[in-house]
Amino acid sequence: MHRNSLRQLLQNYQPTSEELIFKDRMLAFLDEHVDAFERSLQVGHFTASAWLVSRDGSQALLMHHAKLNLWVQLGGHADGDTDLLAVAIKEAQEESGIERIAPMSLEIFDIDIHAIPANSKEPAHEHFDVRFLLQVTSDEEFVQNRESKELRWIGKDANQLPTDQRSVVRMFEKWCNR
Repeated sequence: MHRNSLRQLLQNYQPTSEELIFKDRMLAFLDEHVDAFERSLQVGHFTASAWLVSRDGSQALLMHHAKLNLWVQLGGHADGDTDLLAVAIKEAQEESGIERIAPMSLEIFDIDIHAIPANSKEPAHEHFDVRFLLQVTSDEEFVQNRESKELRWIGKDANQLPTDQRSVVRMFEKWCNR
């Protein structure tokens, strides 16, 4: 996938009203920065995430991110790869230990731009996060890795959602309303 493929995906994406600004900013960012997929771009860069659902579709997997100390979806840096769906699958596999994961759709599920605080290795910057709806296609169990404090399956009951962050709640609501 070339950066033009992401442009096409973004142009075709029908965002919720709260995502409209993200779509416009992502398209402009893509046009302004030839290195938009590189983490070396210090103002920000594209990332890819997965709303990963269980084989039967009744649960979604969230992680308590060790560095950020937040409950979030699985995902990570593109590191130069412009195929963000492939990045989302790779990150979901790495962060869950589950190998058999497939897209439920080739289209974008959600988009978000969020601030990442400065740390000892990098300054504060933004993640231009493109999210995809993925599904586990086997009976594999997840395996926690060093990037998370905890991994947890949640059902479609809002009381199970361990966060009130709008970015995660929005994906939860979309999933529940499918």
